Amino acid sequence: MKRLLILGGGTAGTMMANKLYRALDSKVWEITVVDKEKTHYYQPGFLFIPFGTYTREDVVKPKENFFPKSVNVEFGEIDKIEPENNLVRLEDGKKLDYDYLIIATGTEIRPDEIEGMTGDLWHKSIFDFYTIEGATALADFLDSWEGGRMVLNIAEMPIKCPVAPLEFVFLADDYFTKKGIRDKVDITLVTPLPGAFTKPVASSKLSDALEKRNIKLESEFAIGRVDNEEKKIVSWDEREIPFDLLVTIPTNMGTRAIERSGMGDEFYFIPTDKETLRSKEWDNIFVIGDATNLPTSKAGSVAHFEGDILAENFMDVIEGREPSAKFDGHANCFIESGDGKGLLIDFNYDTEPLPGKFPIPGIGPFSLLEETAINHWGKMMFKWMYWNALIKGRELPIKTHMSMTGKKIPEEAEFVGAK
Repeated sequence: MKRLLILGGGTAGTMMANKLYRALDSKVWEITVVDKEKTHYYQPGFLFIPFGTYTREDVVKPKENFFPKSVNVEFGEIDKIEPENNLVRLEDGKKLDYDYLIIATGTEIRPDEIEGMTGDLWHKSIFDFYTIEGATALADFLDSWEGGRMVLNIAEMPIKCPVAPLEFVFLADDYFTKKGIRDKVDITLVTPLPGAFTKPVASSKLSDALEKRNIKLESEFAIGRVDNEEKKIVSWDEREIPFDLLVTIPTNMGTRAIERSGMGDEFYFIPTDKETLRSKEWDNIFVIGDATNLPTSKAGSVAHFEGDILAENFMDVIEGREPSAKFDGHANCFIESGDGKGLLIDFNYDTEPLPGKFPIPGIGPFSLLEETAINHWGKMMFKWMYWNALIKGRELPIKTHMSMTGKKIPEEAEFVGAK
């Protein structure tokens, strides 16, 4: 038997298990998935928990619900990958051999990387919303908070779902407005980026949306430490921003198993060919989703588009051909903006988010870089698509490669790529 080992049973790993289960001959191939948790989290839903839209129960399901019956599943912590031996060691001492390996270990937040972040105020006045524990603790806090200085700080890039911090401050503005305390809350978005987003056209549009809501933007802020006693964040160049409530997007890093295996870069993301999704160092290893070091968003839509490419290239390689499919960095993200509206962005390695209609040129129904109610409902409907189609590896009505059809290039904009 040939052995395919998939490390990670989150979005990308589950999707690949389903896609390749259907593509491979079960009499020839044995597929095994390894993950440390038995619970699957709908991570885009974490954003809505602090504001009472979702509860914990809305975003969790058993992982076993989504794996094909004949796929082996090992629940355990990965100790180390030994690519030179085609071997993975688990912390319980078990050894797993493989012929081919797909790494989908994702990212984890590392608040411990920032001095003072996990001090006395952690989950008291300082919260994350990228974990279920942080999101639910923040929901409890906001339920009784009467106002003050709310600071959302992005520690450094890259992060999972780069639009989530913007969505959070937009939803916070809407939440406090509906509670009747918006005039008592000062909201500041603090980012290491030079603007609201990584791409110029989208950054300009989103900066306008922040200004319209009286949300302050502090750019090029590289956080160095958190002062728990004086309740302020301090940058490396000694800029200080006080807070009553700090919502943090901590440093995002690859998993500790990648660190122990010595396979990653300084953030423990694995060097990956940005077109074929093959490891740059080992020909029988592919990498997908947040575990890669690709210059595109760490988001579920990216994992979906990558999945189509990886499945095709995997079949090429096992049949003795060179990988033929090319990933273009396609990302497609809804951005909640509050008050029942949202935006949509669609971009890739070479093309930044642009205005237009999607997916049908001139018709939509979704509008790119415009706040509309239909974009909001697209975001809310995605949860059903996620549970019922995306992680099951089914085809979605969105092309894998980004199309320029229906997009408009603003005359005054610089056409900036991501290469």
